[in-house]
Amino acid sequence: MLGDKKAVATVSVRDLAVARKFYEATLGLKVASTAGAEAFTLDSGGSQIIVYRSKFAGTNQATAMNWMVGAEIEAIVTALEGRGVAFEHYDLPGGTRTGGVHAFGDLKSAWFKDPDGNILALMNR
Repeated sequence: MLGDKKAVATVSVRDLAVARKFYEATLGLKVASTAGAEAFTLDSGGSQIIVYRSKFAGTNQATAMNWMVGAEIEAIVTALEGRGVAFEHYDLPGGTRTGGVHAFGDLKSAWFKDPDGNILALMNR
């Protein structure tokens, strides 16, 4: 029923101006549209991300969104660190970590947070 329908990521934030600066200036995404003073939509590699205002922003304690960046993961982590992004360091079973990149065999992942504490990730898939 939904297998051929497009899915869109949704992230809640407290301050849209702060979030917009982070997602545009720091992550390099482009705003596709706005919904008044309550939300905006970003384009990201053929996908979209809806960012909206909510008093519950940042309360999710799990990964909210992933970008599949392929073999560029280390270079992207380095570039984002240069823009002030701090990467999370987790002690996860079966994994190793080099800088901000965690490896689990061939799978690599790096986690960071937006200004509201939403956990975002990069993966080498």
